Amino acid sequence: MWSNRYIRTIILSRALLHSGIWIRNYAVLLYVTDLTNNNSTYVSLISVAEFAPLFLFALIGGTFADRWRPKRTMVWSDLLSAFSVGAVLLALLNGGWIALLVGSFVSASLSQFSQPSAMKLYKRHVPGELLQSAMAMSQTLVAVFTVLGPVIGTFIYLRFGIEVSLVLTALLFLGSSLVLSSLPGDAEEPKSGGAGGFFKELTAGMRYIGSNRPLRTLSLTFAVVGLASGVTQPLQIFLVIERLGQDKAFLQWLVMTNGAAMLAGGIAIMGIAKKVKPQLLLMVGLLVTAVCTAGIGASTAIGVTIPLLVISGFVYPCIQGGIQTLIVRNTEGAFMGRVSGAITPAFMGMMVIGMSLSGYLKNATSLLAVYAGSGALIIVGALLLLPLVAEKRGYAKSGPAA
Repeated sequence: MWSNRYIRTIILSRALLHSGIWIRNYAVLLYVTDLTNNNSTYVSLISVAEFAPLFLFALIGGTFADRWRPKRTMVWSDLLSAFSVGAVLLALLNGGWIALLVGSFVSASLSQFSQPSAMKLYKRHVPGELLQSAMAMSQTLVAVFTVLGPVIGTFIYLRFGIEVSLVLTALLFLGSSLVLSSLPGDAEEPKSGGAGGFFKELTAGMRYIGSNRPLRTLSLTFAVVGLASGVTQPLQIFLVIERLGQDKAFLQWLVMTNGAAMLAGGIAIMGIAKKVKPQLLLMVGLLVTAVCTAGIGASTAIGVTIPLLVISGFVYPCIQGGIQTLIVRNTEGAFMGRVSGAITPAFMGMMVIGMSLSGYLKNATSLLAVYAGSGALIIVGALLLLPLVAEKRGYAKSGPAA
């Protein structure tokens, strides 16, 4: 896998980018809490600035990614992110700390143009037999920064302050841009959905997803799993307090345990990716996660909760890697940006809806009922895949892929 120049370059670029994002996010969070004396309104605005672009610009960014050359798009997105952080630093030095929120919003918006372009490069330059390993490596990278990102970001801010944190963030974004610039030049982009303007291409992308059965199935599965994840996401602290009888500080150990298991799972998936079909990997990951989710909600013993968290973390790369592989394999290169830009927000949007309902559901029922319901939703997501699994098996018997 590492012999592929595009995989090496994109992974290194994403490592630099993730480092910058985590350092920026935690520096902004800690600085704003210090400056506003833990004002919850301003702290919540940080999350809005970081996540709102996913809903506002994901499909738009994906459409432009299909119109533009992917390498050039990624290089300029990272370069402009570096410049935006530099501008924020200048504003901060002049007393304008609100610019931190604006800078986070701009940088997160630019990411919506860069990520679909990375998927296009994978589609175009990574052989099919390496694709699933590359997706697993990408998920492993996410797991690494889930564990190390908060630690690194907090340490740098507490040790060096907001100015150094922002300078380092800008340098990491710039480094990502320079790494990507080493790739060969892009070929001319093929046209898709007929000639036309931006909105015509955007609607052509939506019609393409609607007419593509595997992509429709993946969209529904991703949305259901996002809802299931959302209803439990804000309730982890109550697991610690109500079910395990520990204080709030114990939550960090659960998060780190789950993140470390994700890292181990990503490494394992890279080793077996060539031997297991992505749809089977995805379904197994969902079913195991469903059982673990219900078990975690029911457990009152640390000795039971920890192993279940390890198992669910270990299979998480199966879910993300399986979905991303299926998206790439079932999407024409000319539509890659729009498909990626439409399906990912389906997950995040439903997750946000689930998060908004979680507190109400817990008060109306119980913590156990919410976790059991989340597990049931994940099983529904797995069952939605059955036609796709059956279709793939039948296709394998009838002949090789075109």
